[in-house]
Amino acid sequence: MNERVFDRVWSEVQRGYYDPGLHGVDWDAARARFRPLAVAATDDRTLYRVVNDMLDLLDDGHAAASPPAAVRRQEAMFERRAVMGLTLMAGEDRNVWTVERVRAGSPAETAGVEVGWVLNTVDGRPWGPDVEVFDGRPVQLVLTDETGARRETTLTPRLMDGPQPFVADYSRPGVLVLRIEQFDPGLGRWIGHELDGLPADVNVVLDLRANPGGRLWEAESVLTCFLPRGQVWATRTGRRGRAVALKAAGDCGDHEAPVANPVAVLVDKGSRSAAELTPAALQEAGRGIVVGEQTIGSVLIAQDTNLPDGGRLTLSRSDYVTAGGVRLEKRGVTPDILAPRTVAERRAGEDPTLEAAIAALQSADRARAESQSSGL
Repeated sequence: MNERVFDRVWSEVQRGYYDPGLHGVDWDAARARFRPLAVAATDDRTLYRVVNDMLDLLDDGHAAASPPAAVRRQEAMFERRAVMGLTLMAGEDRNVWTVERVRAGSPAETAGVEVGWVLNTVDGRPWGPDVEVFDGRPVQLVLTDETGARRETTLTPRLMDGPQPFVADYSRPGVLVLRIEQFDPGLGRWIGHELDGLPADVNVVLDLRANPGGRLWEAESVLTCFLPRGQVWATRTGRRGRAVALKAAGDCGDHEAPVANPVAVLVDKGSRSAAELTPAALQEAGRGIVVGEQTIGSVLIAQDTNLPDGGRLTLSRSDYVTAGGVRLEKRGVTPDILAPRTVAERRAGEDPTLEAAIAALQSADRARAESQSSGL
């Protein structure tokens, strides 16, 4: 099985990677170097570490292989399942996992785990995507807090309903906040439904923070809700060099024309892929204000391939530039308004990023009103 997994990954890159030159990497030499290590691997963690070490040679944030346990967790993300209640995010060092979110009412919250801590081990084993937890089976966690102090706790994962992939928040007067966990099927149609009958003076905020991306079609659908139908917003170029224009031609429900509501988009270092393409397109078209932090710049057009053991390969199949000719890979999206959110603010439930976006939209509203008054 190790041979089959490794050979499938290696051959997919050789014949399907968007750059036929593989960024100058000697792929035959890579096979000779890494295949014996993969064949000798005694568990999924070791096998997938070897495979990802090889993929790292491409220097491509999308090129990665996920072990079967990670695939199962991803596919069940929004279903009822056993959870600790932690959302973890890897940084530049993929072996360092930081607590991005602690779910309300979860075992992790009860155990006192805080946002910003680093999860080191689970039952004495370093945390990794291959680790699974089970309902009613206690686990011992070792974490490091923001001061570098060691924190130990034992918690018992339990069944919880999955979070909603898309959430609409109408709690603020004159503002609709659309929180999008990832670009899953049905997103564009859902946004179209939320925008139906929305008064023109209501400001819309798209919250794409910690959003890893998802389906390109859904990014097109979201943009179709706000840009003129048929407007080109980017160009993708595949392995054979053929350029294809990406247009606002997706599924925004019953909307034939884009809504005119003012828009702001929230991004951070965890916004990737489609969650970078979307704010970049709105920003470049002058259709939305981007607020938050510089994004990471992982924006090549990728597709998934299932592996023989139940794992999954994500691989870039097309290059991407904006309608204005900007290549965002390794560059990312620069916000119009820099408004980072600190760990302390997140723990306290404060959201200066959202508040900065609302203030910017309200300021623009006042400027438009004054301009129209002067014109009269």
